[in-house]
Amino acid sequence: MIVAQQTADFSEYQDAVDIALAGLKKERVVEQIWAGDHTVWEPKPEEIANRLGWLKSPQVMREELEGISALVEAVRNEGYTHALLLGMGGSSLAPEVYRNVFSVADGHLDLAVLDSTDPGAVLEHADRLDLSRTLFVVSTKSGGTVETFSFFKYFYNRVSDALDEDRAGEHFVAVTDPGSGLQDIAEKYRFRATFLNDPNIGGRYSALSFYGLVPAALIGVDIRRLLDGAAEMARACGKSGVEENPGAWLGAAMGELANSVGRDKLTLVGGPTFAPLGVWIEQLVAESTGKKGKVIVPVESESPGALEVYGYDRLFVYTGADGSDGEDSPGRLEDLAQAGNPVVRIEAREPYDLGGEMLRWMMATAVAGHILAINPFDQPNVESAKVLARKMVAEYQEQGSLPQLELTLQEPTITVYAAPARRRQLRRRWKSSCRRLVPETTWRFRPT
Repeated sequence: MIVAQQTADFSEYQDAVDIALAGLKKERVVEQIWAGDHTVWEPKPEEIANRLGWLKSPQVMREELEGISALVEAVRNEGYTHALLLGMGGSSLAPEVYRNVFSVADGHLDLAVLDSTDPGAVLEHADRLDLSRTLFVVSTKSGGTVETFSFFKYFYNRVSDALDEDRAGEHFVAVTDPGSGLQDIAEKYRFRATFLNDPNIGGRYSALSFYGLVPAALIGVDIRRLLDGAAEMARACGKSGVEENPGAWLGAAMGELANSVGRDKLTLVGGPTFAPLGVWIEQLVAESTGKKGKVIVPVESESPGALEVYGYDRLFVYTGADGSDGEDSPGRLEDLAQAGNPVVRIEAREPYDLGGEMLRWMMATAVAGHILAINPFDQPNVESAKVLARKMVAEYQEQGSLPQLELTLQEPTITVYAAPARRRQLRRRWKSSCRRLVPETTWRFRPT
């Protein structure tokens, strides 16, 4: 497969990007990344040395194709028609992208993704599915995600009540890391299959591992072909000549424009085929940056607007064909580029370019993290949120009610709740921001 080409109009920022590329080349950053050198990002190896398995996914996963194919053929032969993936965040976004980019192949399972604990979302799937013909894919890296286990318990009980309890486990598949709690659950309840992923791959970098490929195969995606595209991109991203390295080149632009000139809003625009990719890139970039006061803010699902609606903080990246299919985004982006906005165009044309594009963006995010001097692989806020979620569930089980939130501030169009330690700081920043925008307005804050 041929790697989708990329071009750019950087206007007055071209020199800054060229300097960043020269720095990457001089420091041999690409070579160090492929060698697994954690010092590209931090002096210590914690949450870096054990997070680079995604670099080898296109090759390693070829050895697992037979096992995935065996699962797909078995459930098809047994008359399964639907699959429901139970997962959150990195476990659910890549499968959703595959489902939205590829149509379900004849005779394969129609996949849906449940990643919301809203009762209406859960009941919607429970009411529409024929449980006797549905395969549930329970997907969690840690094996201890509260939301995912809640989904599993609910649907396992539904299947057990509706069908033969002794065979309920045949309707479930686990995708997790070795030694996780889910691996034990899968064995206890006799799941049909358990896929143990490389533990050296973080959730948001797992699209080309079991977490993404098992659901993709269920809908009929040719995952070997998908991996071929990713492998070709990996070879291109191994080039030490960074100007010819698609991932390093894009990462240099993202990182340097955010770091040196304030272009830290990454606006993702996709043609008809690749529009669904934006939500996956959004999580990848947002969770990988946003540390130590440095951030690249992804803006997804926004059609390019008129020149006057933008400030001087945007980098636009378009993924798709040249607009010959009738879409007008390329033309609008041309206007934005002529007005001095940096615009990158990636000429991906057919769905199986998706594997390569995912690899491109993972490498770009890693390189951008180097330029921003942050670790793009740790996730301190994600882990703290999981701890708080488990704490709230425990409190509910003990007390029968959730803790009550105290209102921090309220205006006609916004209501905010915050932890006590942050309330004063939040009020001060909010008032300052509002007065800059509308100086004549008096902003009132409800006392707590």
